[in-house]
Amino acid sequence: MIKTLTVSAFIPGHLLMYAQKDTNNRQTPNILFCIADDASFHHFGAAGCTWVETPVFDKVASEGLFFNNCYTSNAKSAPSRASILTGRYSWQLKDGGNHITNFPAEFKVFTEALSDNGYIVGYTGKGWAPGNPGMVGGQRRLLTGKPYNKRNTNPPTASISKEDYAANFIDFLDGSEAGEKPWFFWFGAREPHRPYEYGSGIAEGGKRKEMIGEVPPFWPDAEEVRTDMLDYAFEIEYFDKQIGKMIGELERRGILDNTIIIITSDNGMPFPRAKANNYEYSHHLPLAVMWKNGINRPGRKINDLVNFVDFAPTILEVAGIPWRLSGMHPSPGKSLVNIFKSPLDGHVDPARTYTLLGRERDDIGRPGNQGYPIRAIISDDFLYIKNLKPHLMPAGNPETGYLDIDGSPTKTLILEMMRGGVDSSYYELSMGLRSAEELYNLREDPFCVENLAGEEEYAAKQKELRKLLFLQLREQKDPRVTGDGDVFDRYPYSDPSFWNFYEDVMDGTIREPWKLTPWVNPTDYETYKKEEGK
Repeated sequence: MIKTLTVSAFIPGHLLMYAQKDTNNRQTPNILFCIADDASFHHFGAAGCTWVETPVFDKVASEGLFFNNCYTSNAKSAPSRASILTGRYSWQLKDGGNHITNFPAEFKVFTEALSDNGYIVGYTGKGWAPGNPGMVGGQRRLLTGKPYNKRNTNPPTASISKEDYAANFIDFLDGSEAGEKPWFFWFGAREPHRPYEYGSGIAEGGKRKEMIGEVPPFWPDAEEVRTDMLDYAFEIEYFDKQIGKMIGELERRGILDNTIIIITSDNGMPFPRAKANNYEYSHHLPLAVMWKNGINRPGRKINDLVNFVDFAPTILEVAGIPWRLSGMHPSPGKSLVNIFKSPLDGHVDPARTYTLLGRERDDIGRPGNQGYPIRAIISDDFLYIKNLKPHLMPAGNPETGYLDIDGSPTKTLILEMMRGGVDSSYYELSMGLRSAEELYNLREDPFCVENLAGEEEYAAKQKELRKLLFLQLREQKDPRVTGDGDVFDRYPYSDPSFWNFYEDVMDGTIREPWKLTPWVNPTDYETYKKEEGK
């Protein structure tokens, strides 16, 4: 049984952490937090995927807990990671709710609270990014702790990071007080973020296109798409292997049992209608947690709705730090410790009946520096989406390359099919205008392609979810509800050169914009061929 340490009014909490142990004489746990960059829930073995091999994730799930319904509050890297660190929804984070932004100084993060209370905190790879974390005492703010990124390796492809994540983790364990004090380590893989080495899943991973049983119906079932999916799979497998090395090191040192291992991803796969959207492939993410000294009845599968805002309350509770003494802003999240302690599987906490999702400004390229604001809710196997500005292009403007969708063979094929008059349906699903409201039955339509909003049979459900969503948003003082929602579009980018990008492209100030946006292909721009032909 886990015992939460109570801070005395007379003895500093960080001293109590070392003086007290739980009822089974166990010390305060270490925490290894592993986060992939752009991997959806559906592509891990424990979730039933057969064409991506993730034996380490699956082992952590089988010897700990596997969460079937974990969601990020915002399916883009910087705001998703900000929600993890603060325990707040992205619309509660001011600038922090955007991508390529400046992290607000007023929001303390849980890694800082851990450090204040005696934890050693470090990271390797990608921490909170992209953006400017700000300064503290004249030094760059370390939102995920001290960096350990000196070691390099020879990765299997040129697109995979050269950072030797596992060796950097060993440096952390060797070169700090991690052997004497409890520690938190953030392993932020850069995989499976694009770009990929085309064909690497087949050439290096030994995969075959026919291994993929079903291509999602919002993409064409074509050789280019299947190859793209296998390249993505290969990079997930690389991520999985690095965790295996880290767990092996913990076992070698005899500290595995008292280390909590959390494995997840920041947002969904970097494909059209996935990452930077509000559908299942966008927000639904993997989550496995193993803690040999602290999880009751390991091997359970949990169906409760879990959100990234729950991570910070969970981590502070297991660390014995009361939220009210952490210095952090209030969190709408709820600790998962009661699920750790429970003997139940399936639905454990009856209070977890819904979870909230959203989106603000992701990348660049819309008129007036606008994002594509969305608020959404999942409850009772239904996803209700409110597109707050449906007159805007959801993937970004054609003139600026649909910059909210990373360049890829899949995106290129969809654009070519539309431009050539072959089939525009895939374009409409990923880039076309959307209804003000969307409603999906996730049990029957997990790909979210059959919009039930407006159908008489589902009118009551649509009304119910809309009411519940906006009730919560009002309580949370969401600017989109309280009357100043466009404040998100006025927050500056961390890179000032991106300001008014759309206008600069349209008036000719920027003549070759594709040279400034390396995350998409030049041909993604509808103006590319015309400009090249001049």
